[in-house]
Amino acid sequence: MTDLGSSLNEVRRVLGEVVIEAFDDRVVARLSDDDLLAALVTLAGIHRQTEALIAEVVGQVDERADAAPHPERITTVHGCRSVNELVQRVTLVSRRTAGELLRAGRGITMTTAPTTGEALDADYPAMRIAAAQGAVGIDGLVAVIDTLAAADCSVDARRRADKELAASARGALDGAQPCADELRLQASVWAMYLDPDGAEPREARAMRKRGLTLGVCRDGLVPLRGSLLPEVAGQLGRIFDSLLNPKVDAAGGPAFVESEAESDAPPDAAGDGRSRSQKQHDALATALTVAARAGELPTIGGAAPTLVVSVRADDVERGRGYAHIDGCDEPLPVAIARQVACTGAVQRVHVDAGGRILAIGVADRVFAAHQRKAIALRDGGCIIPGCGVPAAWCEIHHVHEAARGGPTHTDNGVLLCWFHHRTIDTGGWKVRMNRGVPEIRGPAWWDSSARWHPATKSPTRLLDRREARRGA
Repeated sequence: MTDLGSSLNEVRRVLGEVVIEAFDDRVVARLSDDDLLAALVTLAGIHRQTEALIAEVVGQVDERADAAPHPERITTVHGCRSVNELVQRVTLVSRRTAGELLRAGRGITMTTAPTTGEALDADYPAMRIAAAQGAVGIDGLVAVIDTLAAADCSVDARRRADKELAASARGALDGAQPCADELRLQASVWAMYLDPDGAEPREARAMRKRGLTLGVCRDGLVPLRGSLLPEVAGQLGRIFDSLLNPKVDAAGGPAFVESEAESDAPPDAAGDGRSRSQKQHDALATALTVAARAGELPTIGGAAPTLVVSVRADDVERGRGYAHIDGCDEPLPVAIARQVACTGAVQRVHVDAGGRILAIGVADRVFAAHQRKAIALRDGGCIIPGCGVPAAWCEIHHVHEAARGGPTHTDNGVLLCWFHHRTIDTGGWKVRMNRGVPEIRGPAWWDSSARWHPATKSPTRLLDRREARRGA
């Protein structure tokens, strides 16, 4: 083993003893606040210098893999498809972290000239020194390297930026060392300054590279990948914000109405277990539903863009079986067909045993515009307590299922957001109509008494209700 290997093993042995002792004796728990932060500063410096050496090693691995014939490459010999995979296997990091190590290594490693064997400068020599000194870690290196690499500028210009950013990383400019995010911001300013053509060529490249791709449905999920232009991503972000920000009534609490027989208000609905990404998925589903309902999109075959779901009538009646969506080969739960049928038109096609079409019938279950306005006035938004989706973004749910004879009438329709409509049969919430007024019964974590509570988010109805209580 080389001297470097022996030295690293000794460092690991000493550090391992310190770590084990600290864990076994709970040394950290007994530190003062100042000593705790001092230890964190020291450990972070060790971590950054360790990352720098890892990046140097990874950079050498990458250079050798690139120079050697395929059968003799270090990746091939060790049974890996790429350097990224080899780094994953050896270091036990994720694919993303391995990619960051690889990009950092390519940026700070001094390569060797293939003809003369001469050592060549690294692409970012100043950042290389800063990394070796422990002034910047992998995330800071990647922030600088990725940002400057995207700038269309000369090598000399990039070296000037590299020198100043390395000085900033050491705290030589402002006296304080910037974190990785601040380094990225500084690098982006340099990239804009160095790019002689300005923003227009970047916009042209972005226009060429923009795209959105729907994958093939697998296990009930369709992968979505692509790249959005900044303004499109910004608009999508605003839509997410409008749907995911919690809404409260004028009193600062959840919007619900007490019944005549109940003086105690039900507790707030704080049990939404969805992650941020799941909520954004549901917000996108809501936005797509509203866009299709608006009637302003181009038609397809003379009709508005309509999601077509096919299912056997017997399967709907039994609540078992599968439904099918146009463009998706994978069978889906019959509950999807029931939800779609609740808000759209149902076309019944009767066929004989041989498959011949005998009759076609259409049952329109779509609430008319004037009905929707009236229900929106009454409910004010999704009637599930704690949900902030406004009326314009909601679907109308048939409380008594239309497939079982429920009418498309204001006394049988309530506002539910896409998510609560999708999970109304499985999420623990129950809805009923009491003389044309929607009532909610929540799961046990929301109200252990299992009482029915009249529900609304309508400011007008809430005001009327308060006035009535004052009069009483």
